[in-house]
Amino acid sequence: MSDSTMSDTPQRVRAQSTVKPVPVNALRAFWQRMSWRFRLYLLALFCLLLLALLAQVIAPFDPDAQSLLSRLRPPMGFDHALATHPLGTDELGRDVLSRTLYGLQFTLLIALVGSTLSLIVGVVCGVIAGFFAGRTGVLLVAAMDFQMAVPFTLVALLTVALLGSSLPVIVTVIGLSGWEVYARVVRAQVLIVCRQPFIEAARAAGASPLRILLRHVLPNVSSQIVVVWTMTFPALILLESSLSFLGLGVQPPTATLGSMVGFGRDYLASSPWIALVPSLVIMALSLLVLLVGEGLRDQMDVRLR
Repeated sequence: MSDSTMSDTPQRVRAQSTVKPVPVNALRAFWQRMSWRFRLYLLALFCLLLLALLAQVIAPFDPDAQSLLSRLRPPMGFDHALATHPLGTDELGRDVLSRTLYGLQFTLLIALVGSTLSLIVGVVCGVIAGFFAGRTGVLLVAAMDFQMAVPFTLVALLTVALLGSSLPVIVTVIGLSGWEVYARVVRAQVLIVCRQPFIEAARAAGASPLRILLRHVLPNVSSQIVVVWTMTFPALILLESSLSFLGLGVQPPTATLGSMVGFGRDYLASSPWIALVPSLVIMALSLLVLLVGEGLRDQMDVRLR
């Protein structure tokens, strides 16, 4: 009896030691399944995020530093360009490269906080509407339909015009945009998961609703939440840029990509780089997030594999 116990001990130790590398192997297998295009998109997106994170280190000038002697200088390669301003200067002599880096950082920060708020609101409403039947679920579904029917850009413009364009107002407005997408997807997935036999088994075993939600329901819908986040994040970037472009976003002197495009529209004919540079960054950032989201969807959705 004791000999068999002692002989089983090394096997148990070896079994436990072989469990730890599984996440690493799973991550490696996930990376190997990705195409070279997805890896390229992911690398480019990582470079943009790194530039935003290190804006204070990389930017050659203070984004608000003005020099009227250097105003409206074109990028390098054009006549009258300055080597110290590789992407040129704006109407006040501010360095376009520095303002673009700081604008990218601030735009990403607003969109990230807003998308997190939108995710939390949408997931909570979707779980409640899908898991708990009754009047509350009906009201939440009606709220989703109302949000989908009303043009939220118009609502955002009216809200900012009435309450002001302070940072908390902007973040709240952006955060309340797109929550219905999360709620609809999560509600549909919760309804499917709740019909599975293991949910009935958990209820029969006496598990509380909170335990069922945290242990069985949310893990089965988490992949869809990640995919929806990657698909809605570019829309929030464009919403923030649109508000800033119209002068209803974060007010000067704080630089955002949308405000740079808005101020540069008056110089499109004579100095197009002022608006062109941040516009290209907005386009590249939105496109890369969408492409990365498509790659994640192809890998996480078992119906497409």
